Amino acid sequence: MKLDSNPYSFPLHGELTTRNTTLLVIDMQGDFCAEGGYMHQFGFDLTALRRPIPVIARVMAACRAIGLPIIHTRETFKPDLSDVQPHRLWRGADGKGVAVGDHGPRGRYLVEGAECWQIIPELAPLEDEVVFDKPSYGAFGFTGIERHLRDHGIQNLILTGLTTDCCIHTNVREALDRGFDCVTLEDGTGACFEAVHEAAIQLLIKKSGVFGAVANSSALLNTLGRMSS
Repeated sequence: MKLDSNPYSFPLHGELTTRNTTLLVIDMQGDFCAEGGYMHQFGFDLTALRRPIPVIARVMAACRAIGLPIIHTRETFKPDLSDVQPHRLWRGADGKGVAVGDHGPRGRYLVEGAECWQIIPELAPLEDEVVFDKPSYGAFGFTGIERHLRDHGIQNLILTGLTTDCCIHTNVREALDRGFDCVTLEDGTGACFEAVHEAAIQLLIKKSGVFGAVANSSALLNTLGRMSS
């Protein structure tokens, strides 16, 4: 089974199966898409950041129905902020921005255990779904995700979540450098600004797919439906 994607049918090698493919849901936390969270307190309109939520929910349901595994990530920092990169703290040092660990209306931003650090209820993981907490934009440098994927025979990743230009791009590049094939869902990802999202999507597929493939959720749902029949 192949997924209709651009600029090549995914995966590039072999077939898409429930044994070699994982849905990766990146950082769908309140801090990135809920009122009172990190992005909201920065002053960003949440409309574009929340637009992928129903798409991801439908894709997750379809994956669960056929037994295709789902992995979630959370951007997570310790309460003492010992694992925060200096530039993340600098962003709020002048009092004009918002820094990791600052106190907001719903707890400390991106700190483990805070209300908006949690994955939003609409996309909450099931008990048997793995969640990797990462003190970084990418999951491959500071978590056990690569070992987990290899131990389970996973070769292909379907990426959804936030944000297209930051954590999605970082994880795609990290995964590709480690030999995984990646497809990003155009309507299952989002950024603070639509123009930034569109530019990030185009960058993924430039030069015949230098950063993998891109597909839309309708094509994926069609493929998953055929896999179940």
